[in-house]
This record gives sequence, structure tokens and C-alpha cells, in this order.
Amino acid sequence: MIAVAILLPWLALMLRGRIFQGIICLILQITLIGWLPAAIWAVMVVNNDNQERRHKELIKALQK
Repeated sequence: MIAVAILLPWLALMLRGRIFQGIICLILQITLIGWLPAAIWAVMVVNNDNQERRHKELIKALQK
């Protein structure tokens, strides 16, 4: 998913269920200068979502 976030940041955001952010990211990515910030933003969102998922799994495991 990190590769998608780097190559197509808007798609990575939309696949994560963040449609509005994906549209904003696509508008940002249209400019060549905006592609790098868009890619960094998408990678941060993907990493944050992965961390949240691991955190929830850990809490569930501790509650059992």
C-alpha cells in the first residue's frame, strides 16, 4: 500500500475511505510541485491507519 501512496497518493487515500481527502490530494497532485507533498501526505495517512489498526488489535488482545 505504501507503493500506491507514493505513485498515486489520491488513490491510496480513496482506498482508505477518505474520499474528500483523496479529491483534495488529486487536485494537489495535478501540479508537479504538489506531487511530493501529496505523496508524503498519503504515506503518513497509510502509516497512521496501520498504526491505529495494530493499536486496536493490541487492545483487543489485552482485554481477553
